[in-house]
Amino acid sequence: MNQTKLKGMILIVLMAAAGLAGCIGDEDEKESTMDASDGGYTYASNVDNHRSLMKDMCDIKSAASDYDWATAKDIYQNGKNAEKSDGSYRTLAGFASAEGKNHDYDAYYGEAGSIDSHIMAALDGTGDFATASDTVRYQGVAKLTANMGMIAYTIHELNAAVIKADAGNVDDDSGAPHAWDEGWAFFHGPDEDLGCAPANTFKKRSADFGTETNGVSDTLNAVETAMVNGLAALQAEDQAGYTSATETIMKNIIIVYSQATLKYTAKMDNADSGEKYQAEGYAFWKVMEAYSAQYTDGCNNMNSNYVFMMGDIEASTCDEFSWVESPSTGEMVCYNSVTHQTTADNETECEGFAAQWFEDMYGAKQINDILDLSDSSKLGNSYDIAPHLEMVWSHYGITSDEIGTYS
Repeated sequence: MNQTKLKGMILIVLMAAAGLAGCIGDEDEKESTMDASDGGYTYASNVDNHRSLMKDMCDIKSAASDYDWATAKDIYQNGKNAEKSDGSYRTLAGFASAEGKNHDYDAYYGEAGSIDSHIMAALDGTGDFATASDTVRYQGVAKLTANMGMIAYTIHELNAAVIKADAGNVDDDSGAPHAWDEGWAFFHGPDEDLGCAPANTFKKRSADFGTETNGVSDTLNAVETAMVNGLAALQAEDQAGYTSATETIMKNIIIVYSQATLKYTAKMDNADSGEKYQAEGYAFWKVMEAYSAQYTDGCNNMNSNYVFMMGDIEASTCDEFSWVESPSTGEMVCYNSVTHQTTADNETECEGFAAQWFEDMYGAKQINDILDLSDSSKLGNSYDIAPHLEMVWSHYGITSDEIGTYS
């Protein structure tokens, strides 16, 4: 399934429900008592209830840090801070376990409520966390709720906004701008709760990788600017404008969670904290896996025993290597006529590619192997996963400078 943009998971069935996509509407909101803006974004509508969910992330993290799994689970499933006008509570579990949301996670993992499955495994010590220590489970709970959960919620709302705008519903209080506001509420939340938000991950990874300008995170600034511009585009019914904004946001999500996964897989050689770093890498990788794995196909070279990363290809593409003269340099090269990539040092090596040696989502499988929480043999090593992600970055138009260098 080729889903190239944040807008990509817009299904026909969702288009039929465009008028209802995203949020329920004003019935969730009490009269606004919060500031009109968070960060550099000013809301067009009342999304106080949605903004208040970020406090749940803080409280879940606090409970999990004490290994109080029961309290963390109760807040996750039943809510604590985001009270609706009818007295019920918005919960992260309610979204994470729901079917038919505007994101790619359920389709990729092959189950409805896949986000909930990941989070509940960490909370209950089951699934991927079945043999995990409390330290590992804490990292899973804290990072999966605030990142996989809230980024998925953000993606869902931005896609809902696009669906509504495409259908002509741009009313600030009930249409596309309202859904867009909800996206920022789930990504950034109240300024005082920023430490529990995905936006804080953006700030921290920019500091780690030197992708700041005058001390300001390049990725966070890019997303904030895209959110501001995207809101204006939605209100103006400027399809090109809001489409560009969603693409920018998706690109920067991939940048940040690539940085995070790169950082923590590299740190797995730490003798004292290797399992902690593996768990952090696992949680951050899960944010981007569904939007990255399909671009990590490879062709296995049976003559030289290596896998050449190709991006999103068909198996037959591995048959299309030829030893030819380069028209630009006059040198002999191993050229793929489908992707126009070159590899291999000699003709014998070039003949080692074939469709039967196609490796579907090879890079993603290698990363998942490294981040297998049940395999202690993976600890004690530092991993460079950049080669597995390079074609992902190529797909999203991400440069090496935008990734930066971890230090």
